[in-house]
Amino acid sequence: MTENLKPYLSISAEVADALARNQPVVALESTIVTHGMPWPQNVETARQVETDIRDTGGIPATIVILGGKICVGLDDKTLVDLGQAEDVMKLSRADLAFALAMKRTGSTTVAATMIAAQLAGIEVFATGGIGGVHQGAETTFDVSADLDELAVTPVAVIAAGAKAILDIPKTLEYLETRGVPVVAYQSDEFPAFWSRSSGLPAPLRLDTARDIAATFSTRKALGLSGGMLVANPVPVDAEIPADVMAPMIAQALADAVEAGITAKEVTPFVLGRIFEISDGRSLATNIALVRNNARLATEIAIALTEGS
Repeated sequence: MTENLKPYLSISAEVADALARNQPVVALESTIVTHGMPWPQNVETARQVETDIRDTGGIPATIVILGGKICVGLDDKTLVDLGQAEDVMKLSRADLAFALAMKRTGSTTVAATMIAAQLAGIEVFATGGIGGVHQGAETTFDVSADLDELAVTPVAVIAAGAKAILDIPKTLEYLETRGVPVVAYQSDEFPAFWSRSSGLPAPLRLDTARDIAATFSTRKALGLSGGMLVANPVPVDAEIPADVMAPMIAQALADAVEAGITAKEVTPFVLGRIFEISDGRSLATNIALVRNNARLATEIAIALTEGS
């Protein structure tokens, strides 16, 4: 850690020791705890995901902003407090420094988690789904900062594709333009979060964690900027097919427009409405896919440590 980072970065003893020993560490975001799921499923899921990483052979590093520090690796009390906290900022690149300087509590989106992971020396990050180009972006210009972060920050992000509420064709086009490798794991199709297929071909396909790690390492060796997106389809037994999801997504998006929801609040609002419309089925799928991503991320992290 450089001297100028010491005032801002707090790495747990467990995570710091694992990094020093070149053991596999997997970063986890905190927005899923504060904005992505209701209490108490949010904390229960966070605990389960951390357990999945440990059971697969890695060390979890959940990231949050507390008291002017980027905290990397949380104890259970902090996790429980976070799961019930109110007025938590949802942080991306634009407001990360503000939250630190003003000592605000903030959860990290994909973009902010990537930044924090890189600062801590973590190369692999497991999440649910990335943000992307929103429906109607040609008039609203609503494009998630996650996409640009993938183009500049060297972290491998394992997700179940882009969130299905987004404009996935435009999201893939944007990632291609920004030079981000998009790799589908054991699939020729790009997944759509709750559904195993978006109906779009995957730009690239790899079938083993070792091959994904080798591709990531080769990009580093070549000096290519940015990370890579590993799109890991939701397990078959947890999938909600795209044709079932489509009307629920349409209804939730329409409700967001009617309620005047904009900017960062769109995704949590729409996910909440889909939870209600699906009678909780979407949450069960969300939990399954996050756990699935955490396991694959750990296998990739292990392959990276073995190859270094």
